Amino acid sequence: MPDKKAAPASLQTMPEEYGHWLNELKTRIHNAQQRAARAVNREMVLLYWGLGRDILDNQARQGWGAKVIDRLSHDLRTAFPEMKGLSPRNLKYMRAFAESWPDAEIVQQAVAQLPWGHNVVLLDKLNSPDERLWYAAKAIENNWSRNVLVMQIETRAIERHGKAISNFAERLPAPLSDLARESLKDPYRLDFLGLGEEAQERAIEDALVQHITRFLLELGAGFAYVGKQVLVNVGGEDFYLDLLFYHLKLRCYVVIELKTGKFKPAHLGQLGFYMTAVNKQVKHEADNPTIGMLLCKDKNEVVAEYALTDNQQPMGIAEYRLVESLPENLQTSLPSIEQIEQELAIKHKAAVRGK
Repeated sequence: MPDKKAAPASLQTMPEEYGHWLNELKTRIHNAQQRAARAVNREMVLLYWGLGRDILDNQARQGWGAKVIDRLSHDLRTAFPEMKGLSPRNLKYMRAFAESWPDAEIVQQAVAQLPWGHNVVLLDKLNSPDERLWYAAKAIENNWSRNVLVMQIETRAIERHGKAISNFAERLPAPLSDLARESLKDPYRLDFLGLGEEAQERAIEDALVQHITRFLLELGAGFAYVGKQVLVNVGGEDFYLDLLFYHLKLRCYVVIELKTGKFKPAHLGQLGFYMTAVNKQVKHEADNPTIGMLLCKDKNEVVAEYALTDNQQPMGIAEYRLVESLPENLQTSLPSIEQIEQELAIKHKAAVRGK
């Protein structure tokens, strides 16, 4: 009888501690790979900025024309045939990049953390240095892909960020109140749902859950989905919350109520009741007080401010848009819902594999 081969080590029974150790090693390797990739990207972006700076300086001092870029591209590609990114078009982007960011410190601390493709998007789609820096910071904070960055720019996230009417300053301690305020927008763009203006609340809820990845992007960083039509029983009666989220940065639950009509002060009474139920039945003692957000089709801002003034619970009121009129050229340039969700799913799987 031939000797049986020993089972591979991966199939042998291993000590219980081995699994924990293996997971720790995977995390360390994944983190090291991420740091290495970021370091390589940083050096490349700084190199591109330096090349762009040299082109600018030489054209200014020597009076060289645009043709020098074509010649430079040819000579550099001859010297470095394996190196990509030395085309005349990319060299012109390097020049524009250096011209747009004359401060080397800002480049090193902010935009060098972004991939080159993200920086090209910022150059192509924005003219204001302040807006470029805002979107760059948000892209770093939220780990936006290039497609998501395009979407955020095209939907004017900077103009909607932190604009919801709220009583957070009076009802939450600083700096929690500032963070909560910055976590809300007004209006929320829900046109990705493909629904008409007459859509009912339940249809909107169903569509939001169907495209929850895209909705989380619209809500912003920190929101984690808990459920829709969440049941709470109070005094033997059943009540259902439209949408429930948990905010990882605020460390609190967020109750979202949808109203398909115009805002009415009475809406806050219902929302406050649901928030109390969450605080008493769902919230952990280590969590911060639950926050409420009312999404309505339309609101009178003065009425909304009055309604919030004497309300003792932290709430915000914002409008939503189911249909947004965009020029046709912008509509075609935006990534599709499927593209965005596919990108995020791939990122999620990669992160899971790395753990």
